Amino acid sequence: MSDVSLGLVGVGKIVRDQHLPALAATPGYRLLASADPHASLPEVPAYADMASMLDAHPELDAVAICTPTHLRHAQARLALQRGKQVLLEKPPGATLSEVEDLIDVASEQGVTLFAAWHSRFAPGVARAREWLAERRIERVEIVWKEDVRVWHPGQAWIWQPGGMGVFDPGINALSIATAILPQAFFLRQARLLVPSNCQTPIAAELSFADPDGATIEADFDFRQSGPPTWDIHVETDAGRLSLTQGGCRLSLDGQLSLEAEEREYAGLYARFAELVASGRREVDVAPLRHVADAFLYGQRDVTDAFIE
Repeated sequence: MSDVSLGLVGVGKIVRDQHLPALAATPGYRLLASADPHASLPEVPAYADMASMLDAHPELDAVAICTPTHLRHAQARLALQRGKQVLLEKPPGATLSEVEDLIDVASEQGVTLFAAWHSRFAPGVARAREWLAERRIERVEIVWKEDVRVWHPGQAWIWQPGGMGVFDPGINALSIATAILPQAFFLRQARLLVPSNCQTPIAAELSFADPDGATIEADFDFRQSGPPTWDIHVETDAGRLSLTQGGCRLSLDGQLSLEAEEREYAGLYARFAELVASGRREVDVAPLRHVADAFLYGQRDVTDAFIE
């Protein structure tokens, strides 16, 4: 097929840091326009809202929606109803009900809807999934810690309902775990640490188990200073797997198996192009469901107020 003509909805930090470089490095895309009431991109036609962008550019094939989570459902629904292919930045919605509705609308319209779990495109994830497929999982340790002031500077929405707090990065870990582990797993216990002046957690401790009794422990924290820790360690009946640096580094039984540069968003856009070309949809809600379970089932403890 010809190049996918794309509009970007929301042009904040994640778009500038990741989407734009990935689009520049991925053949098959033409960036035609952007929609954001507060920001624009050099030499790209800009509109205050997505409806205006779609009205001005009926030739658009697709939109990538990168706005704060609570805005995505209405925007994605409108784009789908206009017959546009839609890429949703993670998480794909503020609630599971919103995402299920978008799946229905995309099916009715016969267009592509892609829940873009970018961390699944980290270099070591596919090989980790293959290695674990024939092994029995015994224990999993997930440590996902970073400094919110570095990764979300001035983004007050992340502390409001729908903003997810520490689950904004933590869901990346869950997207990897649900991709590489051979069985589903289920929340058994959760502790959420919520700053006294916020609505969402700054840290979370989660305990899961799979049907065979393997334990999965996750430790998420937004208060880490210095370099982030994005690690998953899996003990199996036939050795240990470590997927570290967000999935860029894979070790098997202590031996380095793979180390590569992070190119998640290039892989993400390549996958979106494949889905658009074949007219398929790809919307996995498992990572979001785990977050919803944590909010539903978790114990909430108040901690120190967050001051940026």
